[in-house]
Amino acid sequence: MTKEELQLLVEKVSLEFFQQPFLHQASFNRRLKTTGGRYHLNSHNLDFNPLIFERYGIKELINVIKHELCHYHLHLTGRGYQHKDQDFKQLLKKTGGSRYAPPLASVAIQLYRCQSCGKSIQRRRKIDTKRYVCGNCHGKLVFVNTVKASS
Repeated sequence: MTKEELQLLVEKVSLEFFQQPFLHQASFNRRLKTTGGRYHLNSHNLDFNPLIFERYGIKELINVIKHELCHYHLHLTGRGYQHKDQDFKQLLKKTGGSRYAPPLASVAIQLYRCQSCGKSIQRRRKIDTKRYVCGNCHGKLVFVNTVKASS
């Protein structure tokens, strides 16, 4: 999907679900890693993570567009535009936008094994095997490998 196609899609979704025009710029931003989109308070522009479209398709992208347009329209009308605000929650429910973006980032899982009892241990962060021992038998831990898992 090109930037121009995204702009037209955001304008169409804005008119169809909010009955108000979208008058600013929408673009893809590859620097977004864990979020589906972002509303800029100062410029009123919207950024979207291209991975949403690439991994999940147009339907999920439209749900993220609805979410960001809720921020956009509520902020411009002076109502509660933050996730915690009741205005935001009600408008999001009314338009059918997604509350959370689907998982995007992959998480590295560290695998360790106890040399004494053979128990496997998984951690998201690396641990110091000189300092930490097995919680089961107090044996020495050895690093096995790193596995990529989706969050």
